[in-house]
Amino acid sequence: MTTFETSPWHVGNAQYLMARMAIVRERIVNCHRTGDDIPAAEAEESTRRIEALEAEAVAIAESMNDQTALDRLCDACPLSAFERDLLVLCAGVELDREFAQLCAAAQGQSNATWATFQLALNGLADANWEAIAPAASLRLWRLVELDRGENISTSPLRIDERILQFLIGASYLDDRLAPFFRLVDVAPTLSPSYENEVARVIEALATPDYGWPLMHLAGKADRAKLIFAAACSASVGLRLHLFSITNMPPTALERETLFRLWQREALLVRSGVFVDAEGIQDAGALRYARSFIERFVGPVFVTDRRLLPDSRAPVLALEIDQPPAGEQRAIWESELSEYAEALNGDLDQIVSQFKFDGDTIRSIAQSARAESAGRPEHLAQGIWHACRTHARTSLDGLAECIQARATWDDLVLPPEQTQTLSEIAAQVRQRLKVYDSWGFAARTTRGLGISALFAGPSGTGKTLAAEVLANDLQLDLYRIDLSQVVSKYIGETEKNLRAVFDAAETSGAVLLFDEADALFGKRSEVRDSHDRYANIEVSYLLQRMESYRGLAILTTNRRSSLDTAFLRRIRFVIPFPFPDAGLRERIWARIFPPETPTRDLDTAKLARLNVTGGNIRNIALNAAFLAADMDQPVAMIHLLRTSRSECAKIEKQITTAETGGWV
Repeated sequence: MTTFETSPWHVGNAQYLMARMAIVRERIVNCHRTGDDIPAAEAEESTRRIEALEAEAVAIAESMNDQTALDRLCDACPLSAFERDLLVLCAGVELDREFAQLCAAAQGQSNATWATFQLALNGLADANWEAIAPAASLRLWRLVELDRGENISTSPLRIDERILQFLIGASYLDDRLAPFFRLVDVAPTLSPSYENEVARVIEALATPDYGWPLMHLAGKADRAKLIFAAACSASVGLRLHLFSITNMPPTALERETLFRLWQREALLVRSGVFVDAEGIQDAGALRYARSFIERFVGPVFVTDRRLLPDSRAPVLALEIDQPPAGEQRAIWESELSEYAEALNGDLDQIVSQFKFDGDTIRSIAQSARAESAGRPEHLAQGIWHACRTHARTSLDGLAECIQARATWDDLVLPPEQTQTLSEIAAQVRQRLKVYDSWGFAARTTRGLGISALFAGPSGTGKTLAAEVLANDLQLDLYRIDLSQVVSKYIGETEKNLRAVFDAAETSGAVLLFDEADALFGKRSEVRDSHDRYANIEVSYLLQRMESYRGLAILTTNRRSSLDTAFLRRIRFVIPFPFPDAGLRERIWARIFPPETPTRDLDTAKLARLNVTGGNIRNIALNAAFLAADMDQPVAMIHLLRTSRSECAKIEKQITTAETGGWV
């Protein structure tokens, strides 16, 4: 939207432009008259008027606190005095009807109410033909538009609308750029932990004579990177625009025009650019983005290594991670004010689990306070739920979110396995105390991730156990199918895994990597490049699991196929055995909800059927549908029918010893 203001700068800017237009008008008035036609006294008077107007323009410019729009344009593009006056001539035609009439009179055609190169060459001072060349600033930066006629010199010239608006002090983004560029309008509140990085960027931005730097923002704090870039830009008087490379123009000419228009805009409004390549896989778009970054004159911030061009220098690499736990806690306490004391140890759990930047913490805290006004006892639960909701969006689309409702009572396992699962839950809850307060994290950053391998046949409760842990910890559970993540293309598997772990970092969600057999196996002998990269993929996954601050779980049906060297890097390995008769009886005793009508079910007899818990669930659910359709309570006869169907599905022969006496 165009905005017009009447600030002192806008008033002075308008006066300066009018003075420059008056100078050009004075020259154009005489341009169609030969030297013999102008009396000496009149020529001298005209010269004095031009000198007086020139002095007035200089005085106006010197009295202003900031450059006029015209002078800024002349410095940015840059423009000679002749090119400046030609641009003013074109602006005058649009702003003052007398200019149009003067142009027609000077060209001897009543309908030629426009500027031309020929008119400028004849009437303006210091005229030169090179100024109208395509590579000269006026046409290179699209400051004027040439309507092709019979020849270049007499074709109509018009000032670009965005340039005209800029000269009169209007502030808006060129409509042609709006689909691709967005002003970063965020409150640049930075974490104190970024002080060193901010100082490095400010020093680099303050000395552009040595070449504008390319800032590569690595690290895991995605939103904080944008805030960081905006704050650094603002500190040296620059704006920041976000450039999205999705839906780029299809042709090279259109892309070049886009680059020229944005480079012009950035120079005029003094803006850096934050290049966003999130989720972009189009090789052509990435090539264009690298070319854009390589040629752009100004500061550029990127977060994706794929955008780093080979030839642009210098590159300033910075690590932007979420604020440390102590700093996050201080922000929570500041925002929660008097409510912070009521949280007691709950705040430690929140800080331990969720890693947010300062702005996100402030937003969640303010929202939670408003919703729990007068009920501080509900505040901790409200904050926890809000944190989960906020972090969830980063993983959606990368993995399947499982609604974890299972409890410890739903899980039937031998005592040893149940105890180990309890230990996993305890480690997730207490990791802030042990790692930070008790100093383990200060000694090493390796091996701090909590990883587990659940190994056992299908249906033995591996996924159910993951649900129980997630529900007990009040965390989201995301299932990642490794058979879908693994790619035959070199490097793609690591990229897919990186996306999952990076997205999960803020919430520390429970990650369940299903079908680990698709990636893990006996470490293969390296016979070719594919074997080498297969081992690299496994090592990368284990590395990320070791550094992931949440809980990562792998499941496999074939533990024997896993390399023992890999198993040593996983903190917990839990075998899920095929259930014996005692475990099966306990499963049968819990399989039906209390609301389900049953009749004369004998769990001891049912337990003789040699199947897994997953099969038992299918048999029970199918029997419930069968009984409901017959309007009867679930009985042994229904279970017998659905047991036969389930065993046929898994190609198991039912023996009389298993089902004898059921009915």
